[in-house]
Amino acid sequence: MNVRVRFAPSPTGRLHIGGARTALFNWAFARRNAGVFILRVEDTDMERNSEESLRSILSSMRWLGLDWDEGPEKGGLHGPYFQSQRMERYAAAAGELLEKGHLYRCFCSMERLDAVRAAQQAARLPPRYDGHCRTLAHAESDRRAAAGEPCVLRHRVPEGTDVHIPDAVRGDVHFRSEQVEDWVAVRSGGMPTYNFCCVVDDAAMHISHVIRGEEHLVNTPKQVLLFRALGLAEPVYAHVPLILGKDGKKLSKRTGDTALEDYRDKGYPPEALFNFLCLLGFSLDDKTEIFGPAAMAAHFDLKRITRSGAIFDLDKLHWLCGEYIRHTPLSELTERVLPWLQRAGLVNDRTDRAWLERVVAGERERIRRYGELPERVAYLFQDELTPDEAAGAVLADIEARNQLAAVADALANEAAFPPPDFEAWTKDYARERNIPLGRLLKPMRAALTGTLGGPPVAEILGLLGRERALARLKMSPRSRA
Repeated sequence: MNVRVRFAPSPTGRLHIGGARTALFNWAFARRNAGVFILRVEDTDMERNSEESLRSILSSMRWLGLDWDEGPEKGGLHGPYFQSQRMERYAAAAGELLEKGHLYRCFCSMERLDAVRAAQQAARLPPRYDGHCRTLAHAESDRRAAAGEPCVLRHRVPEGTDVHIPDAVRGDVHFRSEQVEDWVAVRSGGMPTYNFCCVVDDAAMHISHVIRGEEHLVNTPKQVLLFRALGLAEPVYAHVPLILGKDGKKLSKRTGDTALEDYRDKGYPPEALFNFLCLLGFSLDDKTEIFGPAAMAAHFDLKRITRSGAIFDLDKLHWLCGEYIRHTPLSELTERVLPWLQRAGLVNDRTDRAWLERVVAGERERIRRYGELPERVAYLFQDELTPDEAAGAVLADIEARNQLAAVADALANEAAFPPPDFEAWTKDYARERNIPLGRLLKPMRAALTGTLGGPPVAEILGLLGRERALARLKMSPRSRA
């Protein structure tokens, strides 16, 4: 079988985590099987579509490292790849199915449908179309349509049919046709609905496998029956588990950021997010947690997708981010964090690159996102510091301030700054004055950075340089008030 898979986003908003994982799994399946990954844009919602949303989706996919073989910006033999440009094809398919009796016109008003639904709810029955127009004579249907009476086209779901779906993830799934109502395939204005477009496009584009979230499983019997009405074999379906928050509920904005752009804009390494999405419902083996696109493309297998919900563990994502940041070459990491430092107004074209790499090296073990760096290193770029609450409390102690002035004088007399073996120097200094080492280094860090965290004090001294470091250690208490 020639593998052809598709990801079909709607340009009505940004690319969310669930959609990104679906795209990734389709991409990996295509690459694993030397197949074709198609990007198809479902843009029939004319009121909500936007060019901005489309640009955002394409940009997010590229940022994540996903490339497509057919679709926008690529073209292909089975285009156009925008549903809004395929209306003639939908109309032709609808006409064929109407003529063969697989679709029928429904003239029911919204008022009647609302009344039927209300009665069903009162009787504790599942709401569904009652088939009122299903037996309407062809001549009567044609006459009313010719007279301009508004109608929709419904799919005539065959009665007494078992819809068997051999799902590649969930195993054998069965629906009775009685569970599927006669659904609207084409709206009264002529606009086809999602399920109708989906089948027509999947058939025309020779889609071999449909890999998507399990929330779409309810649509599958409708699509399978429509494939059969068209006389076509349906693709292989694979419904992947939902992404859940730690509370066990479907991922939402209450649980964390849901749009891929949010992670990009906060400075998450794209490789880490790619890796993390791979782990949401899939495992490479029973032990490997860190792997990239090459390994995913080489080993992806639908059989390794779990059926249970995938937990979106932000702590694990942050751990992965830290791993990728620590293993990024320093020069490349500096280039990646540069936009965040520039936006914070900390660096410009005149900033010494070698010094900047030292700044980045000092924090690479501590940051999980590129966007964290500006706040952590701002003290290196500021002329005056405003200590945070914890550092301010340390510096409020008169004894600590006296020690800072004394250690500044001692450091000023050293030929090298900081002394080559600063650890030994501070131990000797503290022992000679009978000062606990912590009582010396903690105030120094507070005075130099305005916080109680950061790199080792020796690194901070080296980054600030002799003049700026000594000035901070000697700074009067009044200026810190």
